[in-house]
Amino acid sequence: MSHPALNQTPAPPATRTDPSALAARVPLQLVGPDGRLTEAGHLRGVDVDLARRLYRDMVLARALDREAVALQRQGELSLWLQCEGQEAAQVGSVHALADRDHIFPSYREHAVGLVRGLTPAELLAQWRGIAHAGWDPAEHHLHFNSLVLGTQTLHAVGYALGCRLDGDDSVTVVYFGDGAASQGDVNEAFNWAATMALPVLFVCQNNQWAISTPTSKQFGTSLHDRAAGFGLRSWWVDGNDALAVHAVTTEAVESVRRGQGPALVEAETYRIGGHSTSDDPKRYRTDEELDAWRRRDPLARLRTALTDLGVEAAWFDTVDADGRELAARTRAECQALAGPDLRDLFAEVYADPHPVERERASYEAHLELTGRGR
Repeated sequence: MSHPALNQTPAPPATRTDPSALAARVPLQLVGPDGRLTEAGHLRGVDVDLARRLYRDMVLARALDREAVALQRQGELSLWLQCEGQEAAQVGSVHALADRDHIFPSYREHAVGLVRGLTPAELLAQWRGIAHAGWDPAEHHLHFNSLVLGTQTLHAVGYALGCRLDGDDSVTVVYFGDGAASQGDVNEAFNWAATMALPVLFVCQNNQWAISTPTSKQFGTSLHDRAAGFGLRSWWVDGNDALAVHAVTTEAVESVRRGQGPALVEAETYRIGGHSTSDDPKRYRTDEELDAWRRRDPLARLRTALTDLGVEAAWFDTVDADGRELAARTRAECQALAGPDLRDLFAEVYADPHPVERERASYEAHLELTGRGR
């Protein structure tokens, strides 16, 4: 059901990476940075069971993310794209979707994957370099990662058109970042979705930096205003407030499902780590900026809110233990991941006889000679 508090008036432009501007620009919040309910939060009320689920999933996502960073530093992973700091934007939004809604991620949506039931091994296989993707997209209604910036938005729009032609009432949801929003693909996707009124929900995690380029150097107006210019309904929300993200996404996805055309949710958040484990963010952002965003940590603020609502310390202890258990499982599953058998490269390429079969036979003979055959 629509809630009037969710319809926000766009704020004036500001320098988004300037910490002093944060207080002046306030997207929709139900829980403030200090963990206290805002006026909108008091009016709306809190579903404590939902808040518990969101908090627990954020704790698990952070545990996996930090363990994956450690694994990369120890050479167990080739690369990792951190999601620390963006847990609320991901967990809050994905919990607002129906299981049948198909998701197109970019490459940082590990929390989304966990909520959709992916195991640590499935999430890590690509980053260990042993698979193009580690899961079955049909089973989880979660597409493979798209490492080419913004391409998944066009894939999602095409998929949504296919769903309509099939008479499927699901909503296609696509995640992307502020950097991808500067790509032509994303703007083409907005236009295509709007002109055909396709059932697509765009979710932008505006984490303030496109690798080392701040949003102030990427666009002169906010993304949710730009999307509205294409004809999309749009919402602007504090992406570190899981309850607000869930509320806004619920309203947005319901509008799409009712046939009111595509929509966009812009979640203002921040990536605490670098763009990837190959990046050093200290070269382009200040400690002051990082500290300002750490004070808006999505886990800490929801924990404070839950405590104020009467959730006991013992429950948090249990959740913390679940996080440590997942971290240990992440390490074990990663180290158990084995590389593919090279013979599989020949198995699914040609349906008819092909000269490459000679290479396959030669390779198998080599394996037999060296005692490494199956």
